[in-house]
Amino acid sequence: MKRFTITRRQIAVTGLAALLGACSIIPKSGEPVSRPVDTPTPMPSATALPDDGTHHRIALLVPMAGDNGAVGQSIANAATMALLDTDAGNLRITTYDTSGDARDAARRAIADGNKLILGPLMGDNVGAVLAEARPADVPLISFSNDATIASPDVFVMGHIPEQSIRRSVQYARSQGARDFAVIAPDGEYGRRAEAALQGAVQSYGGRVTGAERYARGNTSIMSAADRLRSRGGYDTVLIADSPRLAQQAGVRVGGANTRILGTELWSGEVAVTRAPALRGALFAAVSDNRYRRFVDSYEARFGGQPYRISTLGYDAVLLALRVAQDWRVGRDFPINSLRDRGGFLGLDGAFRFQRDGVVERSFEVREIRDGEVVIVDAAPARFED
Repeated sequence: MKRFTITRRQIAVTGLAALLGACSIIPKSGEPVSRPVDTPTPMPSATALPDDGTHHRIALLVPMAGDNGAVGQSIANAATMALLDTDAGNLRITTYDTSGDARDAARRAIADGNKLILGPLMGDNVGAVLAEARPADVPLISFSNDATIASPDVFVMGHIPEQSIRRSVQYARSQGARDFAVIAPDGEYGRRAEAALQGAVQSYGGRVTGAERYARGNTSIMSAADRLRSRGGYDTVLIADSPRLAQQAGVRVGGANTRILGTELWSGEVAVTRAPALRGALFAAVSDNRYRRFVDSYEARFGGQPYRISTLGYDAVLLALRVAQDWRVGRDFPINSLRDRGGFLGLDGAFRFQRDGVVERSFEVREIRDGEVVIVDAAPARFED
């Protein structure tokens, strides 16, 4: 295959053009397959990798069995698609299964000479992988959305819930919202959602007038909503849960003078359009424009639907191709290339890594209106600062 390169400051759109221009990709056999089709990448082995000087060696660390095996397989399939769609002959991506022992998978990846690790999927596995990768100066681009795992050699690529909330608050403020309240579940997600609201209001103005927590799995969200309503003093309420539970709370706290905010959990959920209490609600998510084309292509190639998170596997390969411009084969991965302030463009839109290693994404704001979800503020196509 021919060598794929991108100019130094160019946004990584070549792979996207190949995907969007030919959205029905069929395996050479003409038959759908449930696992990745053959690529220049061999199966993971401590001894089987060819010894050559023409490929950048990249390890993909995802679970291929167990509870998250289907998700890991979907990410691996998407990475395969990116290689084939871009005709990337200068990358050799090898998949290592983390479902048994993440540290052992990392150990094999390092022994095989990989200079970059895409993964792991779970933030809990980062420490084990780092134990092998850090001494070898091999950085990680994790698919986790846990910003706390980021470090100088760990980049977090997942969709960060706090950024969705921040974007919604920004837009709500532009529409006149001033007094915010939050209803959030007990646990880590609820804590992060509440902190995100506090931080966004501090940045964009307004005030937080109330917060209520509840235990998932029972009717306590309605009790939390009743407590919040009894105090009043808000014009906007963030309900940090699924559309089903948000609807239950929205009936209690909503009204003609109250705007409800949702989170990225609402993205792709048809239920939001069927809930009268959520009419007029806002939430922010990455754009689905390119994702719809990706789904068509994925189904044609693999005979099934991808998990939404699998786009991270595709975009990670595009990112590696972009960086390959400044990366000599056999040398350490040029980690500073990931900190390009101009950012990158992938299936999920524009993104870039902040100084702390956490991804910053471009979100659009959507409103639930007359039984459908309408984009009311489009995602910026690029970063200006």
